[in-house]
Amino acid sequence: MARAVALNMAKALFLVAVLTVVFGGLGWLIGGLTTALLFAFCSLLAATGVYRYGDRALLGMLGARPFAVAEDPRLRSAADTMAFKLGVRPPQLYLLTDGFPRLFVVGRGPSSSALAVSAGALHSLRREELEAAIAHELAHVRRRDVLAQTFVVLFAATLVEASRIGGWFARFLLYILAPIGAAFVHLLLSPKRELASDALAANATGNAHDLADALMRLDRASELVEFAASPATEPLYPVDPFESEGIARMFKTHPPLDARVRRLRELGGGQNGRVPESVAKLAG
Repeated sequence: MARAVALNMAKALFLVAVLTVVFGGLGWLIGGLTTALLFAFCSLLAATGVYRYGDRALLGMLGARPFAVAEDPRLRSAADTMAFKLGVRPPQLYLLTDGFPRLFVVGRGPSSSALAVSAGALHSLRREELEAAIAHELAHVRRRDVLAQTFVVLFAATLVEASRIGGWFARFLLYILAPIGAAFVHLLLSPKRELASDALAANATGNAHDLADALMRLDRASELVEFAASPATEPLYPVDPFESEGIARMFKTHPPLDARVRRLRELGGGQNGRVPESVAKLAG
């Protein structure tokens, strides 16, 4: 677990360092050393802002609003229970009012995170499945995957959205900026993080089959509801909500769902669904 935490911290710092060097180099070309230092300082200032407020920016970008406990008391209960089992601070809760079944987590780490759940997920998941899906998201928090995800997804989504300001030039900009964002996504976000979080979450809930069922239900329910969002946000969700074509294919980071479900079934087989302790330690 400590190795995974350190690696995810290093990934976030790597992205900040690369952007600082790039903007510093741009400043050097424009006006020499003084301008380079100014640009580099502004980059570090922006990175600090993303660290502090990047989660709010993503939540606003995706249309999440603060969740009221009276709307569905079981969500607060499930989040608190899973947070306790995974050893993280209970996340702030947000609601996505659309009917598309999805949830995601953003933030800085175990002491500061925000969980957004859609109305569609609340309606389509059984309590055990909801707890398992939340546990999967909070496993990303415990491993600090959430920090790297928040940084790189916000960066990639900003690049994709920036192409819209090009007017008739927008398509050309998209073909330039989207591959850059996708390259950072694949460089910093490994598909293995989903497998590790699956195992950690299954151990926390006590039954690997609940998470397998939740993933399958989220995937199947999404086929019945239309969904529109920036494809750069694909790494945030427990299952890929986008069609694997066009720009969306560039940002695909999830392992095949069938393979994840099969792995969870194998982990839970013959033991009432409980993940062996040795496997749980390996996932950390």
